[in-house]
Amino acid sequence: MPRSRFLSRRLLQVFLCGTVLLVAACGKQEEQSAQSDMKVPVQVVQVNPKPTPLYIDLPGRADAIKDAQVRARVTGIVTGIHFDQGSDVDEGQLLFTIDPAPYEAARNQAKARLQQAEANAKSAAALANRYQRLIKERAISQQDYDTAMAQHQQTQAEVAGAKAALESAEIDLGYTEVTAPISGRIGKAEVTEGALVSATEATHLATIQQIDELYIDIRRPAEEFIALRKAIASGLIKSNSEGEAQVTALLNDRSEYPEKGRLLFSGVSVDPMTGQLAMRAIFPNPDLNLLPGMFVRVRVEQGVKEHALAVPAQAIQYGAGGSTTVYIVDDEGKAQIAPVKIGQEVNGVIVVEEGLKPDATVIVAGFQKIRPGAPVEKLPWKDDEPVTETDHEAPASEAQAENE
Repeated sequence: MPRSRFLSRRLLQVFLCGTVLLVAACGKQEEQSAQSDMKVPVQVVQVNPKPTPLYIDLPGRADAIKDAQVRARVTGIVTGIHFDQGSDVDEGQLLFTIDPAPYEAARNQAKARLQQAEANAKSAAALANRYQRLIKERAISQQDYDTAMAQHQQTQAEVAGAKAALESAEIDLGYTEVTAPISGRIGKAEVTEGALVSATEATHLATIQQIDELYIDIRRPAEEFIALRKAIASGLIKSNSEGEAQVTALLNDRSEYPEKGRLLFSGVSVDPMTGQLAMRAIFPNPDLNLLPGMFVRVRVEQGVKEHALAVPAQAIQYGAGGSTTVYIVDDEGKAQIAPVKIGQEVNGVIVVEEGLKPDATVIVAGFQKIRPGAPVEKLPWKDDEPVTETDHEAPASEAQAENE
């Protein structure tokens, strides 16, 4: 029958299509299962509790040990500049010459007045000696004798005044050669040759700064200073033989300055308006890498946290809302996101205050390849391998999902 034959053919076609779809679906499920079972290689570290030093970073500004402004001490025309801008100068080195001619003339005039005063004094001394003999013989009157003795004393005073005037003139002449008051690095010349400088206005000529050592000025609340002294007294903070705390300087790029400094406690004072304490740290500066006016952070060790959990800085991921998370590997070998609260960063590792358990396995590299729940293959972290920017950033969707 034609109709029954047609129905049989349609049923056969439907059966064959269903079989093909079933086989395809099974193949796809097997492929997805195989992909889900693939382990993504990641680099991990195991977090073990260990003693970790804790620090406090104090902001400050660098300042020169000595800062001398070279100023004119006589009035005149600058006739010579004898240094290079930015060079190192020694104490006593000639820097400027001011026209000495008027001061040489004044010195010569003072010399002449001294010679005249000495001649008058010699004549008055001879007269006084002669009158001393005559008064004993009553050959002169008492009034003449008194007059001669007074004149002798007056000429002696004139000699002393002339000597002082000569000394003053020689000092002024010496000031025409302006020398360095300290050794250090000199800045630019504030005047040029031919400029008129004034002793009355104390014209600024140049500035010299001694920077082979530098102060770093710090301002902190007074109660923190008291706590710092107590920590040093109890031995929590290392100090030298004079009771000064050893400190480290951090530059703007967060790198450590190689020279160790010390915190000075002498001469500290509290600002009565703000309650802030002004104190200083002093650092050697042999290579002149620090310069006056630079912003520097001074790191002071506060103590040691005996059972701190610290992870490499690369392991911390920062969310858009300021949240911090890490990827950990659970007992089933799968990656999971763990929100954490972080503390200080010291030497490339960050102390985790909350959110991690001891002996947790933390993923340091390979974040871009995984998602929560993905199986991973644990490889030891090699800190000499570069970590891409993608590794260090948390996917926005994952961080947001974790926060929710």
